[in-house]
This record gives sequence, C-alpha cells and structure tokens, in this order.
Amino acid sequence: MATLGELERSVMDLLWDSETPMTSGEMRDGLAASGATGAAKDLAVTTVLTVLSRLEAKGFVTRERDSRPHLYRASMSRANHMAELMHEVLGAAPDREAVLARFVGQVTPSEAETLRRILAGN
Repeated sequence: MATLGELERSVMDLLWDSETPMTSGEMRDGLAASGATGAAKDLAVTTVLTVLSRLEAKGFVTRERDSRPHLYRASMSRANHMAELMHEVLGAAPDREAVLARFVGQVTPSEAETLRRILAGN
C-alpha cells in the first residue's frame, strides 16, 4: 500500500471528513482554515491539484470529470485505509503471533470487548 506524505494526509482527512465531493479550491480553503500544514495559508490551488493527481494515481482519490471544476472524493474510507495499513504491517512481521499478542496486550478493556464481538461475528 502506498504511504501518504503530510500534505497528502491532510487532503485525505478533508475528503474523509466531507459528506460530499470537493473541488481543489474547497480543499485549499479547508487546509488553510484548519492550519493542517505549515504552508497551508499560502498553498496554491495548483499544489493541491498536484497532490490530488498523486493521490488519484495511488488509488486514494477518484475524480468526477463531468463537472468543472472537477470534484474529488476518497475512493476508500478512513477505516478501510487504516485496516489495510494494519494488515500490511502484520503481513511483513516475521512473527505474526508476537505482533498480535503485543497489540492485544495494549488494548483497553473496551477495545478488547469490541474485538471479542467482532471475532464472534456479532
């Protein structure tokens, strides 16, 4: 799975938090308002478009070309992305059982209960 740089993560956070597709201008304004990156206030729309192009190539973003300006949306949910990252890390571990044991040993009682429910299929 492709990794995300700081600006890419900030753009994805905006898209994941949005209920509707966004234009590059809306994302630039959202980045500036959130202060997500140090340079966000001076961020050009062309920079945001470059980041969106990279995210589209990595499979994180889809672009609706029927409208002008183009609309962008996340191609997967934040939860799916995080699950894929966890699976990738687990798959690279030489001792999966040790990694799982360490992970489970650090969860809260509430998280442990959630894991039990999920594993039970409920």
